[in-house]
Amino acid sequence: MKIKRILKNKITKDLESKMVLIGGPRQVGKTTLAQSFITKPEQYLNWDDLNDRSILKKHQINSNLKIVILDEIHKYVKWRTLLKGLYDKYGDILKILVTGSAKLDHFRKGGDSLFGRFFYYRLHPLTLGEVDSTYSNQTIEKLLNFGGFPEPYIKEDKIFHRRWQRERLSRVVYQDLNDLSQVKEISLIELLVDALPTRVGSMLSIKSLQEDLEVSPNTVSNWIELLEKVYYCYRISPYGAPKIKSIKKMQKLYLWDWSEIKDIGSKVENFVASHLLKYCHYLEDVEGAKMELRYIRDIQGREVDFVVLRDGEPMFAVECKSGDSSVSKSVYYFRDRLNIPKFYQVHFKEKTFSDGNITVLPFSDFCKLENIN
Repeated sequence: MKIKRILKNKITKDLESKMVLIGGPRQVGKTTLAQSFITKPEQYLNWDDLNDRSILKKHQINSNLKIVILDEIHKYVKWRTLLKGLYDKYGDILKILVTGSAKLDHFRKGGDSLFGRFFYYRLHPLTLGEVDSTYSNQTIEKLLNFGGFPEPYIKEDKIFHRRWQRERLSRVVYQDLNDLSQVKEISLIELLVDALPTRVGSMLSIKSLQEDLEVSPNTVSNWIELLEKVYYCYRISPYGAPKIKSIKKMQKLYLWDWSEIKDIGSKVENFVASHLLKYCHYLEDVEGAKMELRYIRDIQGREVDFVVLRDGEPMFAVECKSGDSSVSKSVYYFRDRLNIPKFYQVHFKEKTFSDGNITVLPFSDFCKLENIN
């Protein structure tokens, strides 16, 4: 089963003028995507291969290859300087595509040695529009059960999925975290990773986690930040609109692999959040827009799950519901007080109806309407 990733055409175009870096979670398909651009084995150079490493360090790439993939190059301590040298030497005659782990994403932001030489893309797990042009309920069910990481999604085997999930989490905690920071309390971080799926979609209480793990609040905050950097989880902040008494600081947490979540309501909310985050990152990486995914909540506890902002201005808000009947009172409340052009209440049934700028519709129809792949 071959799946064409939505980023491929954009990357093809950008490779004509700059080097392209692809980041994203472990096992999300970065190498597979990169290898779809090449036709010869020698066009793929992996830092873990000693022969390839020698070629890269000596700047002895075959200039007739037209395109090269550089994989795992971030493991070299001076990888940014190496990339700069390779691009300055071969940039006019070779297309250079670089893939790597969270460390590539994290450390590309420091210094200016690569400034103006690359475009960066974040590869997300598979989403509904990317794998099914018909946006079928059957595909939604498969994505909810097996997640959006290509290998378990394609295999569609529960036992394989569980084994794959366990191995991925082990590598994230023991390998990716240590690549970024030498963490001593790995066993406690494992407990944190076990606890986070039950916190999805709720206000994230650092105090509660701190008490459970018996460490300081700063330690918990630092660990969650590290888990964000290795693409285990992500947080969204509240939308502090001036016309409501909104909460200011409490964040909500979601996982890159929503299939870890047992509670179906939380899983569905995370599923929607992941589609919206991918939409935001796509517009940032492709168009250079400043995108934000937030949520709306006031001090009385009224809440709408998500609001998408472009260049600081709200585009639309999204509320997730299991049923398809009445509109949430919170949606009406915030519709009357906030300058948000469109409100959507999405569900996984069949009914569609509108009330002014509020539209209740199946999630699949919402994705088609807003071009959320």
